[in-house]
Amino acid sequence: MGRRVTTVAYLGPEGTFTHEAVRGWGRRSGETVVERPLDTVAQVHDAVASGAADRGVVAIESSVEGYVVPSLDALVGSAGVVAVDEVVLPVSFDAFVRPGHGELTEAVAHPHGLAQVSRFVAERGLRPVPAPSNAAACRDVAAHQVAFGPRLCGELYGLERLASAVEDVGGARTRFLVLARRDEAAAVLAQAREQGASVAAQWRTMLAITPVVTGPGVLARVTAAFGERGVNMSSLVTRPLKARALQYVFVVTLDAAPWAPSVRGLLQDLLAAGDSLKTLGAYPAQPGDGGLDGVLPDHVPVAGVVAGDDAEAQARGLLW
Repeated sequence: MGRRVTTVAYLGPEGTFTHEAVRGWGRRSGETVVERPLDTVAQVHDAVASGAADRGVVAIESSVEGYVVPSLDALVGSAGVVAVDEVVLPVSFDAFVRPGHGELTEAVAHPHGLAQVSRFVAERGLRPVPAPSNAAACRDVAAHQVAFGPRLCGELYGLERLASAVEDVGGARTRFLVLARRDEAAAVLAQAREQGASVAAQWRTMLAITPVVTGPGVLARVTAAFGERGVNMSSLVTRPLKARALQYVFVVTLDAAPWAPSVRGLLQDLLAAGDSLKTLGAYPAQPGDGGLDGVLPDHVPVAGVVAGDDAEAQARGLLW
């Protein structure tokens, strides 16, 4: 029996980190992937919703720059697309130039990419120029520009590598979501559970919570509901409702599956309180996507303090 052929839409052009994530997902899933690069995240969502693509892959969060807002907003605003898997990709930037380049005066990459190579750019006195994607920057790099992207870009576009691993922060990772049509999500997730990802703690759920009644204490009420049900909230971000000023959607990531009894109880509590809910995605957590697990990480914010610090350090960090 041959492998299933799956058309996967992603933010192009060829050579983006998303392109690498597509290939990584294809290897892990064992499916034969037909890659379909598109120009925007919205086009990726539309391709999946219409059935023109079986799956879509979009970046959702950088460990350096945080959430990718267009991807998050597209997921919140989509009626027919939901995340069913994720890919966690180590991100390292190489600096590329055209063969026979001239004087180098500009640095070109996606805005998130430029933010991650700012030290290299500043040290060489280059002027940052944003591009739609890192791959587009490499594909279209001019003779006076340095482009930044994954190693794959140099191979695809015949570029010379000026320097390797030029990112400001080593060990950065980006999470990508694999999208499917909402109508088929239950079957896709059931198959994943049968293949071994059946323990609720191994799953992540992204949930959009929109309080119908707003006012003092709304967020406190929502977060208290998680604690009462023993459900860990590993991330919380807010996005504005597009049609109403000063009203927001809470986008929460839970360290459990939506069918876990504790989560079902939590969702019923929130519904009973009058909140509007929407599951944006459910997927097995991948290696590299771990939370703090109750252990303070080494890379806390500079000047942060803990209970054991002396009074002077606490006063400086907390402005007491």
